[in-house]
Amino acid sequence: MSKKSTIVRYSAAQIKARVARGEDKTRKNAPEAESLGEEFWSKAKLVMPRAKEAVSLRVDADVLDWFRSQGPGYLTRMNAVLRSFVDAKRTR
Repeated sequence: MSKKSTIVRYSAAQIKARVARGEDKTRKNAPEAESLGEEFWSKAKLVMPRAKEAVSLRVDADVLDWFRSQGPGYLTRMNAVLRSFVDAKRTR
């Protein structure tokens, strides 16, 4: 079961035409996000993503179906669940 994508692509000309027609949903007076401040950036660490390894994994059909039903990115979500499990076991 595949879900219809909610991503819509517009060319620059199409965007300009939408703005001209008043169809642009961006508010000109939208507030800027608060600054995180110098303290945040002085303590920030660069974290490089870990390398991924392709594997063949046998899982129950209903488990795979459930993750697939959640939409695109289901393999990333499966990895996140496994990562949470590993992290929880490591902290014990």
